[in-house]
Amino acid sequence: FSNVTFLIFGPLMMFLMHPYAQRRSLYVHSVSILFMVTGLFSMYFHMTLSFLGQLLDEIAILWLLASGYSIWMPRCYFPAFLRENRLQFTRLVIIITVISTFLSFLRPTVNAYALNSIAFHILYLVVQEYKKTSNKELQRVIQVSVVLWAAALTSWISDRFFCSFWQWINFFYLHSIWHVLISITFPYAMVALALVDASYEMPEQTLKVCYWPRDTWLVGLPYLEVRSDDKNC
Repeated sequence: FSNVTFLIFGPLMMFLMHPYAQRRSLYVHSVSILFMVTGLFSMYFHMTLSFLGQLLDEIAILWLLASGYSIWMPRCYFPAFLRENRLQFTRLVIIITVISTFLSFLRPTVNAYALNSIAFHILYLVVQEYKKTSNKELQRVIQVSVVLWAAALTSWISDRFFCSFWQWINFFYLHSIWHVLISITFPYAMVALALVDASYEMPEQTLKVCYWPRDTWLVGLPYLEVRSDDKNC
C-alpha cells in the first residue's frame, strides 16, 4: 500500500510537467512512466517476496535512473571522448544499463547498494550545480530534495541493518516510510534536475517553480511553468 504514492505522483507529474516537456523533449515523460512502473513492480515484489519480483523492482529503478541521466545530465559532465554529444551519451547510458541489467542477475544481493551508489553520484552533481547557481528557486528545490532523500535513505538503512531492533519494539514500518519518502523526493528531484538542465539547454526560456495545488499552501507538489520565450540574458 505504501507504493500507491508512485501511482499518484507519476501521472500527476506527467500532467504538470507537460508544458515543460513540450519545450524540452517529450522523452521527459518516460521518467514519470518508469517511476510508475517502479511502483507497480515494487507492489508485486512486496506482495510475493519472490526473486523475480525483487529483480523487476530493482531493474525498474535502474532504468528510471538511466532515463534521468540521458535527459538531464549536463553536457559539461560528459566523458571527454563524447565531445558533449547527447545522442552519443544516451547510447552509452543505454549500453551500460543493458549490461547492468544482465549483471543484476549474477549478484542480486548487491543490487540495492549499487543503485544507492548511483544516487550518491547524482547527489554529487546536484551539489556542484548548487554551488554554481544564484537561482533561489533552484537552491530551495535542491535543499528540499536532499533533505527528503537523506530521510528516505536513513529509513532504508535503519530497516536493513537494524531490523531485529525494530522487530523487538514491534515497529515494522520503516521500509514503508522509505517508499513514501522516496516517492515524495521524486517530484522535487525531477524539478531540480530539469532546472539545472534548463540553464544549459534552454537559456532562452523563463522557468518558474510552481506548487500544486496552490503556491500559497505550506505543502505542495513542485512543477515547472514556462513563462515566456523572450528571456533577456
